[in-house]
Amino acid sequence: MKAVGYQQSLVITEERALFDFETAKPEPTGRDIRVAVKAVSVNPVDTKVRKRAAPPAGETKILGYDAAGVVEAVGPDVTLFKAGDEVFYAGSILRQGTNAEFHLVDERIVGRKPKSLSFAEATALPLTSITAWELLFDRLGVIPGKSLDDRTLLITGAAGGVGSILVQLARRLTELTVLATATRPESRDWCLKLGAHAVIDHGKPMKEQIDALKLPPVALIASLTHTDQHYKAIAEFMTPQGKFGLIDDPAEFSLAAFKGKAISIHWESMFTRSMFTTPDMIAQHNLLNDVADLIDNGVIRTTLGDNYGTINAKNLKRAHALIESNTSRGKIVLEGWS
Repeated sequence: MKAVGYQQSLVITEERALFDFETAKPEPTGRDIRVAVKAVSVNPVDTKVRKRAAPPAGETKILGYDAAGVVEAVGPDVTLFKAGDEVFYAGSILRQGTNAEFHLVDERIVGRKPKSLSFAEATALPLTSITAWELLFDRLGVIPGKSLDDRTLLITGAAGGVGSILVQLARRLTELTVLATATRPESRDWCLKLGAHAVIDHGKPMKEQIDALKLPPVALIASLTHTDQHYKAIAEFMTPQGKFGLIDDPAEFSLAAFKGKAISIHWESMFTRSMFTTPDMIAQHNLLNDVADLIDNGVIRTTLGDNYGTINAKNLKRAHALIESNTSRGKIVLEGWS
């Protein structure tokens, strides 16, 4: 089968940073399903793994976590899917990735593809939807529903992949006031179209901008990028006993900034359940099915930003380069095999 991989951690402009190659089609066992991959999307984690985790000498690592495709074969213990089912999912960080014609994935982290979306539109959603959902409802403890909630949720870097779905979930499924941050005009417009009540510029002092808006207290934070640059300023204007959630890897982060206000810190990683095979691993299957229902019922929409065409090394390198530039909006997808 065709696949795209790497053998060394190289800058994305190097010829061998990602390359096309042929490899054997994997065989499903246990609870694995084999998916004929129709479309993939690229996430910041793809670039981080490529730069930081070189495979053992002589081995080729296949990147990619998001995928949408068709179940082609199933392992003997599979009960949730059958051949021919259309699915979407974000795979395990411990296994070979989705940048391949055929991919093995545990059925417990796979959902049914939204019927109203193409494969390209669907593949933009899994990793970011899981991350946003778990961060909002599992980590920050927000209860979904339209009961009164007089708090503000601040989402930093809201125009990116996770932010694009988090804005929608918070606005459509809760009564929180949703405050996004973005620096570029097109990113600001994107956040407002997705449902943010207001947008501020995180490149400027945030407290003054928030004070001018006269919003409910900022009690919840979803820090999606550059946490090390913003957390001290955020700690100063957060309401006491608030909750601070983050998903990135800050170079510097001190819990002492939050101690006086008894602000709790919450880490989110959507790979945790599959990495440790937790007893509630199937929650991601249920979550993705819920997202599919929300999509098909018109409550939220795909966050596809750019379609880079055929799945190959050249186009994946373009996608990695854009993500590393920190100027991407929404999700970058690729579809089909030449």
